[in-house]
Amino acid sequence: MRTIYMDYAATTPLDPDVLEAMLPWLREGYGNPSSPYAAARLTRAAVDDARVQVAEALDVKPGEVYFTSGGTEALNLAVKGAAFAARKRGRGAHVVVSAVEHQAVLASAAFLERQGFGVTRVPVDEYGVVHPVAVAEALRPDTALVAVMHANNEIGTIQPVEEIARITRARGVPLLVDAVQTAGLLEVRPDDIGCDLLALSAHKLYGPKGVGVLYVRTGTKLEPLLHGGGQERGLRAGTENVAGIVGLAAALKKALDHRPGEAARLEGLRDALIDGIRRRVPGAVLNGHPVRRLPNNVHFSFPGVDGESLLLNLDLAGVAASAGSACTSGSLEPSHVLTAVGLPKELAASGLRLTVGRHTTEEDVAAVVDIVAETIEKLRGRAAAAARLLHGE
Repeated sequence: MRTIYMDYAATTPLDPDVLEAMLPWLREGYGNPSSPYAAARLTRAAVDDARVQVAEALDVKPGEVYFTSGGTEALNLAVKGAAFAARKRGRGAHVVVSAVEHQAVLASAAFLERQGFGVTRVPVDEYGVVHPVAVAEALRPDTALVAVMHANNEIGTIQPVEEIARITRARGVPLLVDAVQTAGLLEVRPDDIGCDLLALSAHKLYGPKGVGVLYVRTGTKLEPLLHGGGQERGLRAGTENVAGIVGLAAALKKALDHRPGEAARLEGLRDALIDGIRRRVPGAVLNGHPVRRLPNNVHFSFPGVDGESLLLNLDLAGVAASAGSACTSGSLEPSHVLTAVGLPKELAASGLRLTVGRHTTEEDVAAVVDIVAETIEKLRGRAAAAARLLHGE
């Protein structure tokens, strides 16, 4: 049975062109970029060239691009690094994060809180929108950082980061934007957004897992989290993942080159999914903003349906989907995002995220609508039968 992959927000398949770019650095080009001999100079040049490619794609300086092991490390470095650097200079001991950030940001903020930092978690409205006024009200004289994601990884809501950036810039507070879900779908140039820090991850861009980028605007101070050989200009120690870095640069360039047409195509598939499910499934509740949402994201809750049973049955029917972030799939608690937007526990526990991507077709969407509708009808029928038995009917 063919599997229809509907979880591109969790990860993406490696693009053949990206693999081709990586192969020389997995085979012959194995030198350590920090070593002095010729083979090592080749790998150093490959890393330097990739840094230039990423900088050109983001329209920033090569010296503002730092390679990490992925989005999680980039976000940890930004949040903790900015806070510790500010406290070291005696200038700040407070961070502001939105209530719907990725766990890499929220867990980093909780860690800082245990170290004596102040943390303000800005609430969102029923669509998951972080309102700029709420961010402005959360700022304090000792605020070291504001973190607001470009778009939510679970429900797809696009945040007004440009408006928030104008507020933080006026107050002299660095702004971190998590663009892991948006590169290749939205414009992610830091100067256009107005942010001081921006995180990307290759495996969301049809690149390899285990490599990411943190953009750091010149003059933004960060304290390193990893100490050792002084790689990445002293900010991120550790031998560089040369093949991964080359793959990231190739994946980012291809994604941005194809962004306008691909984003429009995905938006059509997204809307067909939304319309089809709304038409076929009574009571379906669309989560996230109805208009300001990622071109590839669909997130529903279904009254009277257990989310775990739904995902298992969809898997058996050949549909790979999720409830939300893959990083929290093992949690027994309702999604913090769905809780933040005010969904009742029953609805929060019935969430289904469907995300389309480069290989999704109109036929896939039509098939998924049928499978979701039939699966939910079956699950609701079973629940109704169980309730009748319970009441002796």
